[in-house]
Amino acid sequence: MKKAPPVVSVRSGKMEFLRTNSSGGQWRDLYRTVLSLSWPRFAMVVLMSYLVINIGFAFAYMLGGACIAEMPQGSFSSAFFYSVQTLSTVGFGHLYPASLYGNMVTTLEIVLGMFFTAVVTGLIFVRFSRPTAHLLFSDSMVICPFDGVPSLQFRIANQQHQPMVEAEFRLMLIRKESILEDDDIRRFYPLKLDFDHLILFPSALIIRHIIDEKSPLFGVTSDELEKWNARFMTSIVCIDTVIQAPIQSQFDYTWRDVHFDRRFVEIYTDREDGSLMVDYGRVHETEPVPTLT
Repeated sequence: MKKAPPVVSVRSGKMEFLRTNSSGGQWRDLYRTVLSLSWPRFAMVVLMSYLVINIGFAFAYMLGGACIAEMPQGSFSSAFFYSVQTLSTVGFGHLYPASLYGNMVTTLEIVLGMFFTAVVTGLIFVRFSRPTAHLLFSDSMVICPFDGVPSLQFRIANQQHQPMVEAEFRLMLIRKESILEDDDIRRFYPLKLDFDHLILFPSALIIRHIIDEKSPLFGVTSDELEKWNARFMTSIVCIDTVIQAPIQSQFDYTWRDVHFDRRFVEIYTDREDGSLMVDYGRVHETEPVPTLT
């Protein structure tokens, strides 16, 4: 019976892609795979690798008989802890190689220990040095008037305590359409923003796409968004002023996240000293669009 091909899960925002016949590349890019792990999984991989190496060498020492002086014969715990001391090149001196076999295995473990320590140290340094965006996207999008014209809006906030600079914003519509040659396909439409570049990004702002005659959303309704199975992908690229490195973050919305005739509540408050109070607790809040009389 033919074995089913492995399935690889790849998440892109809220969407999950299950890929088959593509798992081989992961082993050829083990460095990238390890870096992509979460901190708990990374710690588990390092711990398991450390235990496997020491357990393997412990059995190797036990197979050598009296290859290690002062080590009780058949004692796995003594062989294991001798391996721990050797792998870390500590060597307390109570146990030491007593034969050619013992010296060869000990030498091999010392070399492996130096490589293991160097690799783990490098991985930890890279993980700590990677910049993190710390950007907060609103839970939903709204379609409401802006200066008398309908607009698609979402809110984004900088959660770092320092402003970011040279921020660039992008928004894309993905929708299902029918064509002559097939039942349907997915098409991608870049949505022009009211502004897509900000020199200084200190706090929070609303990103808008004006829905005019040139917009692929012109005259759209909630039923049409559902029919299209519409998705919106948004991205921001900016520079962290502390570590002077570019950072990127993205978020996606489905047609269910788009609310008509609602707007984001005001989160800025002017203070007497000229500063602005920003309520991050209300970043996601919306309210009905007031009726003009």
